[in-house]
Amino acid sequence: MDKAQILPLILSGGSGTRLWPLSRELYPKQFLPLTGEMSLLQQTLHRCHQAGLGPAMIIASHEHRFVVAEQARAIDLQLDSLFLEPLARNTAPAIAAAALVAATTRPDRLMLVLPADHSIVDEAAWRAALDIAIPAAVDGAFVTFGIEATRAETGYGYIRKGDGLAGCAGGFRVAEFVEKPDRATAEDYLAGGQHLWNSGMFLFRADRLVEELGRFEPKLIEAVREAVERRAGDLDFQRLDADTFAKAPSISIDDALFARTAHAAVVPCSIGWSDVGSWKSLLDVLPVDDKGNFLHGDVVLEDTTGSYVRTDGILTTVLGMDNVIVVTTPDAVLVANKDRMDGLKGIVATLKKGNRREALARPRVYRPWGYYQTLHEGERFQVKRLTVKPGHKLSLQKHFHRAEHWVVVNGTATVTRDGETHIVRENESIYLPLGSTHRLENAGKIPLNLIEVQSGPYLGEDDIVRLEDSYGRV
Repeated sequence: MDKAQILPLILSGGSGTRLWPLSRELYPKQFLPLTGEMSLLQQTLHRCHQAGLGPAMIIASHEHRFVVAEQARAIDLQLDSLFLEPLARNTAPAIAAAALVAATTRPDRLMLVLPADHSIVDEAAWRAALDIAIPAAVDGAFVTFGIEATRAETGYGYIRKGDGLAGCAGGFRVAEFVEKPDRATAEDYLAGGQHLWNSGMFLFRADRLVEELGRFEPKLIEAVREAVERRAGDLDFQRLDADTFAKAPSISIDDALFARTAHAAVVPCSIGWSDVGSWKSLLDVLPVDDKGNFLHGDVVLEDTTGSYVRTDGILTTVLGMDNVIVVTTPDAVLVANKDRMDGLKGIVATLKKGNRREALARPRVYRPWGYYQTLHEGERFQVKRLTVKPGHKLSLQKHFHRAEHWVVVNGTATVTRDGETHIVRENESIYLPLGSTHRLENAGKIPLNLIEVQSGPYLGEDDIVRLEDSYGRV
């Protein structure tokens, strides 16, 4: 078949706290370049493009919408659509929503479901597995891709192969879906050779998904169908209706459908796959030196083996330590035993309980117009760096509790202040009194960088009254 007719559905709703401090709730791991120059999301989009598939549909959260759109634009790939989940309801409602949308234009269209945050090293083998799966999916099977196990892994779910699938050389019926096993069971699975890791990648016809899921979860399909019918356009995004989507049960597609249907099939594959679920698993897929270390950034090691050491800024040194994870970011440092990474969840939970912003966002916060980064804070003042992309502008806004002073570092700023327009060039500045109505715009061809000095009794981001905004924010 023409692979351009296959619709990739990329699920990008995760929060990715297991890779803290690099991954944060507002900028999780799928947006990070962890295994190459492109982020995991960009790699997933590029992989689909290289395979000749159609433009991708992405389902993401409201908080990530501008990051998703910008990352697709940065690699010059057009999306089919970008749907926003009003709240997290696990994978089954999200996939059902996409299938309902796809089925309205072409009921028998094939959909390839892919997590946004997985790594695949052998893309040729991945395309070969897809070729095997296509005929079975066209015939109505629900195909999943099982990863041939290379170790007794307790962190993954498993799929037990059944009989060979008629008319699909290389495909098998699914005999059983198995939850994450204990160590002894995982070793038995590895020795037996009949169990595969559950990759979370699926291929099926849109109409078959709606039909079969409706048999097992009729309330889910009913709620999601109404959420789709009541969706609203927002710039380039499609928002599912929040009230009706919330009525859908929160359940995974494995539990809702694949573990219950008689039509589940699996294609075993060895593709260099990882869910990049922890710092330890990331180290397993990265090239290491002769001492088993992976280094990124300004790092110096001495008498250290089997470790992942990364810095995104200051010099980081490690002496006399083995099997450690060391990650340095501008606002946080992680030092951990590689075999104790399960405890990272507890650290992040403690930070959230203490309302620490380090659990939520990185110092560099992305916006549709560019980004800002906090450089220094003190009593009644704050210093930030703002970078505005060419052709973009901030909202027309005012503040009740702070004044601002902008100093242009490079580029040229067009500043509107209380109805008057000012051109502010490199090494020039402009003052914005408390309560003034103002807007910043980059009408040039290069990025605009400036330093913003805020002063006042309250400097929170919620002290913004938007009077007009190009991106639909309020």
